[in-house]
Amino acid sequence: MRRICNLLLAVHILAILIAFGASQEVEERSADRFALLQFKSSIRDDPAGFLDQWKESQLPDPCSWPGISCNEQSRVARISISGSYGKRLDGVISPAIGLLSELRSIRLDFHSFHGSIPEEIWRLKKLELLNLQGNGVSGSLPKRFPPGLRVLILADNQIGGQIPSAISDCRSLTTLDLSRNKIKGQIPPNLGDCSNLQSLNLSSNLLEDVLPADLGRLSNLQSLDVSKNSLSSLIPPEIGNCKELSTLVLSNQQDEDEEFNYFRGTLPENITSLPRLTLLWAPRSSLQGPIPKNWGSCEFIRAINLAQNQLSGPIPPSLDQCKNLNHLNLSFNKLSGSLPEKLPIPCMEIFDISGNQISGFIPNFSCNSSRSNPLPRSVLHRFSGNSFSGSLPPLPIIPGDLASYEFSAAGNNLSGEIPDSFFNPCKDLTGLKINISGNMIGGKIPKNTRLCNRSLTSLHASRNLIRGEIPQEIGFIASLRDLDLSRNLITGEIPPDLGRLKVLRSLILGWNKIDGQIPSEIGLMSALETLDLSSNSLSGVIPEELSKLRNLSVLLLRDNNLSGPFPGGFSRLTSLSQFDVSGNNLSGSIPVNAGEVICGGAARNPLLRPCPGKPSSFALSPLTDGRARRQPPESGARRLATASAVSAAAVFALVAALAGVFFFARGRIPTIRSPGRRDLTVFADIGVPLTFDGVVRSTGNFNASNCIGSGGFGATYKAEIAPGLSIAIKRLSVGRFHGAQQFHAEVKTLGRWAHPNLVTLLGYHVSQSEMFLIYNYLPGGNLEKFIQERSTRGVDWRALHRIALDVARALAHLHDRCVPRILHRDVKPSNILLDDVGRAYLSDFGLARLLGGSETHATTGVAGTFGYVAPEYALTCRVSDKADVYSYGVVLMELLSDKKALDPSFSPYGNGFNIVGWAAKLSREGRPGEFFFDGLWDAGPQEDLVEALSLAVLCTADSPVVRPPMRQAVQILRQLRPDEP
Repeated sequence: MRRICNLLLAVHILAILIAFGASQEVEERSADRFALLQFKSSIRDDPAGFLDQWKESQLPDPCSWPGISCNEQSRVARISISGSYGKRLDGVISPAIGLLSELRSIRLDFHSFHGSIPEEIWRLKKLELLNLQGNGVSGSLPKRFPPGLRVLILADNQIGGQIPSAISDCRSLTTLDLSRNKIKGQIPPNLGDCSNLQSLNLSSNLLEDVLPADLGRLSNLQSLDVSKNSLSSLIPPEIGNCKELSTLVLSNQQDEDEEFNYFRGTLPENITSLPRLTLLWAPRSSLQGPIPKNWGSCEFIRAINLAQNQLSGPIPPSLDQCKNLNHLNLSFNKLSGSLPEKLPIPCMEIFDISGNQISGFIPNFSCNSSRSNPLPRSVLHRFSGNSFSGSLPPLPIIPGDLASYEFSAAGNNLSGEIPDSFFNPCKDLTGLKINISGNMIGGKIPKNTRLCNRSLTSLHASRNLIRGEIPQEIGFIASLRDLDLSRNLITGEIPPDLGRLKVLRSLILGWNKIDGQIPSEIGLMSALETLDLSSNSLSGVIPEELSKLRNLSVLLLRDNNLSGPFPGGFSRLTSLSQFDVSGNNLSGSIPVNAGEVICGGAARNPLLRPCPGKPSSFALSPLTDGRARRQPPESGARRLATASAVSAAAVFALVAALAGVFFFARGRIPTIRSPGRRDLTVFADIGVPLTFDGVVRSTGNFNASNCIGSGGFGATYKAEIAPGLSIAIKRLSVGRFHGAQQFHAEVKTLGRWAHPNLVTLLGYHVSQSEMFLIYNYLPGGNLEKFIQERSTRGVDWRALHRIALDVARALAHLHDRCVPRILHRDVKPSNILLDDVGRAYLSDFGLARLLGGSETHATTGVAGTFGYVAPEYALTCRVSDKADVYSYGVVLMELLSDKKALDPSFSPYGNGFNIVGWAAKLSREGRPGEFFFDGLWDAGPQEDLVEALSLAVLCTADSPVVRPPMRQAVQILRQLRPDEP
């Protein structure tokens, strides 16, 4: 009986335990449901309705909800909702996720989550994967990861702070992607403790200092990307201990991004000899010395990019063993010697050695079709800007069906003739581009160019010694878009068959010995945008058919023997931005409705009557090719007439000035009248419509009371275009530009230059009587005013550093990111504007180019202002980006000191002594503390202040070569970044 009782008791206890376990399981599953519903409640926008099936009812099992996976115990183990498939959520990540104790994987990538990552997530002990890529989450990284975390992807967010130097529990980590955030500080050496790490991506952050040698302890590392940071110093050779490393990205220069890594020294050989190396990417990294000779077996290498460094010596012959090499870019270094003969160039998608000092011959290359990687569809081979000699080789025969192929050997010493076999591969190619300009190639253009009738899209062969006639076969290349045969010795007439080229956009035949007439068939080239036939021996009339080219923007026919009347249809070519028919024998009248660009481009046609009301538009038109034309000496009567005209102009100016004073004194504001067009070109939507009348009215008809600044390019006015919304209007001098079409083209380019530290161009207006630019209004005034009022603001180093870095970034963008590059030429405090939180914005950029680079403004004979102009620019008028660097250095000195560029206190030192000399003197004598304005030196940090002063002195060095590029100045300043407030 006792045994039976004990058995019944055991059964009873077991039943209680089972019931308790079941109850606990129900509670845990209920807790999971509650946590998920809390997560749902934190979502403020679910446009696709993806979470609609997540309901509070007890019946639906969370394991069946979309995006949820459970384990065998029906506990939530995975949340997988990727916004890349149209299920984009907006909200914050609820801390309730921390209640999902069995959770192993969280994938919430490419949504619009914001706010910090809840600390509760980092406490999930079983979490193995966390992917929040492509959101807007902020905050900082924890000091401790979940112990089992293997994959952490936080790319493309707003995470700041530093990577904790005491980070622990990372031995399970295999993937760490923190790219494209705002992480600053150093890369902690203890990342080398993450012994299982296979992929480490820290690119596009604010990391600085060195690349730690401790990363060499990551024996399992396969991919490392540290590009787009501010790393410096040497590349540690210990990285070569990562024997599994296949992808190494040290820098990654792109037009739209900034690259500020500034490595020094050579590329370690034990990195290039890594046995599994597949991709090595380090363009523009300041690498020096020879390219390592040891590339291991190189059987895996697919891509090498070492462009825009300072590498020297020959291309190592060992690279010809890399049979699967598909991308080799060594352009713009200092490489010399000859090419290894067995380089598999025709098999490469990218081969670029432009801008070096490589000599010898361009050999006939062949491709080994047994290579393992597939043949590319698009191929680019560039040999330009070297010292190659010998004959032009035939185009290489590349197996496979190509979508496009570019061959460039411009700017070498190639001679001989274009071989007949050069175009033989054309029949097997499509999208072919050829550039052999700037050599000494002679002979005739082969007639078998017709082989390329469906492939050749671009042929550039200018600046050679090509003779003979243009073969009519070129007119049958139906795919041709660009043809440049200028500056050769070509004779004969222009073949009328060129009119067949329906997609041709650019035809440049200038500076040859071409005679005969301009074929009227050119008027059939409906896509033509540029036509340059300058400096030939063309005769006859300008065909009226040219006026039918509605896309024509550049027409240059100068210095020929053209005669006859001016085609009346030219007045309808509204797309023209450049026009020059000067130096011919045209007669009659220019069409009444011809624009400024046509009126200004018809000089030196003695029989041609000028535009109505524009009698001086021809006599003063300069030659565009730099050749001076001797003018007859002025007679005494002419000199007297000139003097009288000048005097009359002076009297008229005085009367006008007095009239202005009269109107102003009487409180009368003359109305702005624009007899021409009154339209605006607008680049950005500011929430209210912009019209000519509205803009002018909001300035009070450019009333002086609304003027907030003036300079050499014109005055700037504040305009309240709507209640609480102000804009800035830069009113330009009407007589400062050369041709309305040219102005339109330039200012539209200006509108495309966008950067966070450039004043935003919102739109513009141009007519014969009025011209202004519209910018965003910045309420903080300019830097000149800021410096003057600095003593009353309590300015510290953090604020000064932010201004210095903002301006440096803007200049670096203009110099390195704009195509073509932009030189400001008037960097000074009054051209630097501030917003209401002290951010700096560079203004007046591009105006020197827009209004004519040869014109003067401010107080010098060049574009610039005394005290800020580089010495070589002031002496020679030759401008470069290093002139902007000099001006920036002066601005930085004024920002740090209580002196102006040409401060009166410098007078005891003698003429010519300025702030640059003063800074150099104090630095040289070891007295830097005397340079800074009162209180700044004592407040510190003194070490950073000395570094900033050293940068300013370096930027203002006498020799432009010594001055750093602005991108390097940015990198130096970023290393001095103060702690964020």
